[in-house]
Amino acid sequence: MTGCTTCPCQIRSNSPSLRPNPTSSVVLTINGDMCIIGINNSTHHQPLVEATSTPKDIVIATSIKLNKGALQLVNHSQYIMKGNNKPYLVVVLIQAIYAAMFLLSKAAFDHGMNNFIFVFYRQAAATFFLIPFAFFIDWKTAPPLSFVTFCKIFLLSFLGITASLDIYGIGLIYTSATLAAATTNCLPVITFFLALLLRIEVLRVKTRAGVAKLVGVVACLTGAAILAFYKGPHLELLSHYHLLGYHKSQHQGGVQSGSWIKGCFLMLLSNTCWGMWLVLQTFVIKGYPSKLLLTTLQCFLSSIQSLGIALAVERDIEQWKLGWNVRLLAVLYCGIVVTGVTYYLQAWVIEKKGAVFLAMSTPLALIMTIFSSAILLGEIITLGSVLGGFTLVIGLYCVLWGKSKEEMAKASLELEQQASG
Repeated sequence: MTGCTTCPCQIRSNSPSLRPNPTSSVVLTINGDMCIIGINNSTHHQPLVEATSTPKDIVIATSIKLNKGALQLVNHSQYIMKGNNKPYLVVVLIQAIYAAMFLLSKAAFDHGMNNFIFVFYRQAAATFFLIPFAFFIDWKTAPPLSFVTFCKIFLLSFLGITASLDIYGIGLIYTSATLAAATTNCLPVITFFLALLLRIEVLRVKTRAGVAKLVGVVACLTGAAILAFYKGPHLELLSHYHLLGYHKSQHQGGVQSGSWIKGCFLMLLSNTCWGMWLVLQTFVIKGYPSKLLLTTLQCFLSSIQSLGIALAVERDIEQWKLGWNVRLLAVLYCGIVVTGVTYYLQAWVIEKKGAVFLAMSTPLALIMTIFSSAILLGEIITLGSVLGGFTLVIGLYCVLWGKSKEEMAKASLELEQQASG
């Protein structure tokens, strides 16, 4: 058994006549998965070494040499982060859930549901759904909840859930669905800016990674502007089924300029609250790491907050009735799936990858909404929607590429320091 001298991996040779050369490859078997470590171009893919004990971090070496008969990996330069591609799959799932939420909630509003009542019902449904899981899973292992931490969670719930959802609903009344979806994609820019102010994120414009992140932010702004202000010709590529009459609401009379500006401001304010929630939740999770209990507590507190607001705004008993219709379906879906499940997934992603990583996946929800609304609700796809969505995807992956490069460089530096020490 021979050990890797620069990382915790334990490796052994499968070949008694191992003679690595600059063009060979080494295959590591890690927890049943094959990981090829490439050294330049390789034509030899025989498994040469096998990892018998390794952490979840997979380290990729850039050179191999024999040191007194022992295989040694040197000059580590890249790594695959903890959880491998799980965070990427989770953020795609999150955005797919949000896309369906947009369709159902818009249909409920078109059927006359009050926005403030809707927010209360969805938060109450999420609370009742999560309480049993939180009690049986996290209750015994949860840290004690101090009064200071409780106050932080209360304010966090009001800022990122209650206020954000209520303001967003009002802004949607003053504007159009296109602008509402477009301004949501300003969230990555807002979150990144807030993270910079709080020194959670660093922007090094003299590096390729920093330039990529900056280009990604600009691309997101450009894509959002295209989606909001440029329609272009219609693209008759999909069949339109005109369900729920949703398409009719998109072609009603224009909105006055004063109301449009007010709606834009409210949309930006809502996304600012949401971005602040994403950033500040990082600090709360460090002090209270029980994610399921944290999510449940936020849902409970926001339901109380939204109930008070809804009672103050709407006292007509008829508005509080749901019935067996799309309003009930939207409440249950948004409460159980969106608020209950997605908020927990977001907390997990924030802990693993950070707030900006989660926020930069937001454009995916808009792209999914554009095409699903065209197929299911009869909306017409325009050239502006395609161009804007494509620009947002470019911005998304520019920032993710920049973040991955920075994390690789940081990991390489840490490994070099461990090796020299």
